[in-house]
Amino acid sequence: MKLKPLADRVVVKLVEAEETTKGGIILTGAAKEKPEVAEVLAVGPGGMVDGKEVVMNVKVGDKVITSKYAGTQVKLNGDEVTIVRQNDILAIVE
Repeated sequence: MKLKPLADRVVVKLVEAEETTKGGIILTGAAKEKPEVAEVLAVGPGGMVDGKEVVMNVKVGDKVITSKYAGTQVKLNGDEVTIVRQNDILAIVE
């Protein structure tokens, strides 16, 4: 199955959190921080959204930081992805 987002929607997949600290301590599953960075998998076309012209500023492959509780989580081919609006993306990681 393949997702094609509509309007100003973006499909992202969270990047795995670090499993060791800078000091070399291995973290258990419960001790890991929730990942903040996600990779863009698909981008909608933009266009008119709520009466305003929306230009998409992200592209497939970008690493982004999204709002913590933004979007809708969906299972896609066994992976969990999140569909967010472009305005829920806070920054592009370079």
